[in-house]
Amino acid sequence: MSAKNKLSLSVQYPDARLQESITRQKVRRWVQAALLAPAELTIRFVDAEEGRILNRDYRAKDYATNVLTFAYNEGEDIAGDEPTRADIILCTDVLEKEALEQKKTVEEHSAHLIVHGVLHAQGYDHDDDDEATEMEQLERDILAALGYPDPYAS
Repeated sequence: MSAKNKLSLSVQYPDARLQESITRQKVRRWVQAALLAPAELTIRFVDAEEGRILNRDYRAKDYATNVLTFAYNEGEDIAGDEPTRADIILCTDVLEKEALEQKKTVEEHSAHLIVHGVLHAQGYDHDDDDEATEMEQLERDILAALGYPDPYAS
């Protein structure tokens, strides 16, 4: 994680509420910290309506969720120099609501969700207990290295 991997990053703010506080520079730092290989990523901050539509159309769940990852080379054997390609969608409404409920700053929660999404893009998942344990520990380690608290601490 510490070695810098080649990164092509687009950050989009169709919902611009967080554009000044969650800057492109911060997003790049968080993404880079979670990269295990080269990547071409888009991070997109959307409102509840767009988040709900994407979750409904692609996951058959008719509600907005905090983060969606669309990994375009998921399940493929990726050559060492070939980048991971993904879109990571963060729903600003859900992100802000969860941060408040979890007594976290919006920055802390954004960093966590971006790290979480980047790990999903690289093939990590939490479908069973072992996968969840591995992924959550990796998230804790990355966020600690970035200076953020354990996102799973109660």
